Amino acid sequence: MKINAFADVSLRALMVLAAAPGGSLLTTQNIAASVGTPYNHVSKAMAKLRSLELIEVVRGRTGGSRLSHAGRNASVGQVLRQLDTRTDAAECVAPGGNCPLINECKLRSALARAREAFYRELDSVLIADLPGARQMAPVFSMIGLRQGL
Repeated sequence: MKINAFADVSLRALMVLAAAPGGSLLTTQNIAASVGTPYNHVSKAMAKLRSLELIEVVRGRTGGSRLSHAGRNASVGQVLRQLDTRTDAAECVAPGGNCPLINECKLRSALARAREAFYRELDSVLIADLPGARQMAPVFSMIGLRQGL
């Protein structure tokens, strides 16, 4: 199964925040540089993560974002369920018209069960457990932070 680009950027941002030394605040610009993604994409992801209460945001000149308590305890499966905007795993319902086989389709329900099994497998993986010190050291060095893991 493949996650969408928005979920990918969101998970990367959460990983960077999870590894931030001592819960320090990171700007969206720093996070964008850390994950190698344009600022606008990361900004949208951060807004969504804030609305899901996975991150805390402090405004102002010295502000930034940090992982919330809920974000630290969230599982990858839980986060992906909240970020997945697709109603169908396949294009059963499309703007150009629905699939003519949609009525009583067994494939559609099988794909929905497979997607849930994918998420269920990720329910045991916590966001806070994802980043490793060796993985994050070059990232934090690039944006001028000292590693604190």
